[in-house]
Amino acid sequence: MAFIIASPCIGEKSGDCVETCPVDAIHEGEDQYYIDPDLCIDCGACEAVCPVSAIFQEDFLPDEEQEFIEKNRAFFQK
Repeated sequence: MAFIIASPCIGEKSGDCVETCPVDAIHEGEDQYYIDPDLCIDCGACEAVCPVSAIFQEDFLPDEEQEFIEKNRAFFQK
């Protein structure tokens, strides 16, 4: 999983990331967007346009946001 969308996205959902993703890897959930790890090509385009800085490379996800790795994984296991 290359990129994770974390807590700043909750309730925001501006959608700039969705429009920028070249492979349509970003999907809307009930309270935030999620990045499909099977589709993401690790290009970073979404990270650059996020107006609330909610997108992180998994290796750089802040400690207090680690729960979003599992939240993202669970979203795509439905």
